[in-house]
Amino acid sequence: MSTWVLLAEMVSTATLGVVGLCCCRAADDMGGSQPEDWAARRAAMVAQLRAYRIQDEAVLAAMQQIARHRFIPESFRHRADPYGDHPCPIGFGQTISQPFIVAYMTERMHVQPGEQVLEIGTGSGYQAAVLAALGARVYSVEIVPELAAHAREALDAEGYASVQVRVGNGYQGWEARAPFDVIIVTCAPEQIPDALVAQLREGGRMIVPVGEQFQRLVILRKRAGDLEQEQDLMVRFVPMVHGRGKDADDGTP
Repeated sequence: MSTWVLLAEMVSTATLGVVGLCCCRAADDMGGSQPEDWAARRAAMVAQLRAYRIQDEAVLAAMQQIARHRFIPESFRHRADPYGDHPCPIGFGQTISQPFIVAYMTERMHVQPGEQVLEIGTGSGYQAAVLAALGARVYSVEIVPELAAHAREALDAEGYASVQVRVGNGYQGWEARAPFDVIIVTCAPEQIPDALVAQLREGGRMIVPVGEQFQRLVILRKRAGDLEQEQDLMVRFVPMVHGRGKDADDGTP
């Protein structure tokens, strides 16, 4: 659940026509009415993602397909354009990440149909829907019960009932469903949690924002028993929260 991302590190200012930070305005400051033609808004969003050099056609097709606005609680939809490239509030101090960061993190993980994916930080449920649209088997952990309930409702309504959502501590992952081919973390720990590394399958990969006030995306790949790390974009996410809730329910029927 990102607040904003420093696009300047990846995309040239010649392409974007901007200098320095992009899409950094808080979602609460973004006004605008609710457009009726959501499909056209999604098409414009995807066109912007192409301009930002998102190239994975499967990711772009998934984001063209998914009704992003329906993953934002109705009481918050008036505060921002759901398809603008900025985060939108969803309550409890959390946001739905801007489309660019959703697309970028998903693209970097090269998610394939049939892969088992763990998401830490369900939030609105939108990232989980994108992963499911790519054909992944998705398991998602959310520490705020109310957000988990909202995500479950939105995912079911949009046809992604196969996504498993549990209320739990993201630092602990989802051991009962491990190992995972991919782990995507959408909240920021100060250090990479050992439990998540342990739940990554041999040959698997993980993307996680690491740090305190500001973070850097770190990509990990587990190969031949070793853990390779790649430093990626500077970003800003909400922190990963310790300890709220008990991990008694594995979230499965």
